[in-house]
Amino acid sequence: MSAAAGKPSRSASAIIASTASGYHLLKIDGYSRTKGVPTGERIKSRSFTLGGHRWYIVYHPNGSGQQYADCISLFLVLDENVTTAVKAQHKFSFADELTDQAPSLASVAVHNHNSQQRWGNAMFMKRADLEKSEHLKDDSFTIRCDVVVISDYRAEDLPEDTPPTFVSVAPSDLHQHLGDLLKTEKGADVLFEVGGHTFAAHRCVLAARSPVFSAELFGGMKEGDTAGVVRIDEMEAEVFKSLLCFAYTDSLPVTEKEDEDVMCQHLLVAADRYNMERLKSICEERLCKYINAGTVTNILTLAEQHHCEGLKKACLNFLRSPANLRALLDSDGFDHLSRSCPSVIKNLIAMSAPV
Repeated sequence: MSAAAGKPSRSASAIIASTASGYHLLKIDGYSRTKGVPTGERIKSRSFTLGGHRWYIVYHPNGSGQQYADCISLFLVLDENVTTAVKAQHKFSFADELTDQAPSLASVAVHNHNSQQRWGNAMFMKRADLEKSEHLKDDSFTIRCDVVVISDYRAEDLPEDTPPTFVSVAPSDLHQHLGDLLKTEKGADVLFEVGGHTFAAHRCVLAARSPVFSAELFGGMKEGDTAGVVRIDEMEAEVFKSLLCFAYTDSLPVTEKEDEDVMCQHLLVAADRYNMERLKSICEERLCKYINAGTVTNILTLAEQHHCEGLKKACLNFLRSPANLRALLDSDGFDHLSRSCPSVIKNLIAMSAPV
């Protein structure tokens, strides 16, 4: 019998989990006033929907029990009745520690809400440590709760020539290592001064991410005095901090929802200034969600001045509505747009003809 004839047949399949994920930001505003809540008593968040289910967060300012009286306790609770177990994963973190990259999550199984079960961390952080940390700013801090819900499992056949798996390759964690490099400032060789704040960074990283940084830090435009300080004008410190975060991690830090549109406008200008096209397109895409009657003038002006064709088309598409266009033509914003971006007026004149 030949070797080929004696070769055993083989088949392969995979079990794949279908998931839905998201995160909720909970801001504790007026932390010092919540410290009066007795140990064991809770403050309940508003309900929110993630992964197709409704949840709420329980916050114990003085711990969920006497053994945790010097801690802050946080728990996730399913805010609906279910007939079968809801399988989910969750993690509580400080919002200012995370980027858009999803964190690793602790696995939990959430059952019927009537059972009053909850999942979280009774010892999330000691109050004394929080009060000495940078997380507490202006008597407030923000918690991010990431949730991944596993909706079902499905089996799929793999191709017959799929080799058996002996080695599991971990996902890339380059962004985490570079983020740590930025955070620890280890090996930093350039200092930026922006809006009264200083930021330490690494010339090689920035030069690799931006041709403008490359020219400024290594080329004929080389900046920096003998102390290695580069002064950045006409930019807010928080905007530059977000720019650095993106340069090192390819993601943006978490921003309060109500501030995201303003931050994206500033970041778009910064991205254009440093020729960081991916960051610029991310800001464009996010700003498309914030186009309304009150913002369209500013966003359209921004799109025109910084050559954002996609964002400009989104604004003009919004103005195709006669009501939206009429509101713009009757507003003070139209006069501002006429002065700052006269080239846009031709588009608006053509659109306003039937109005």
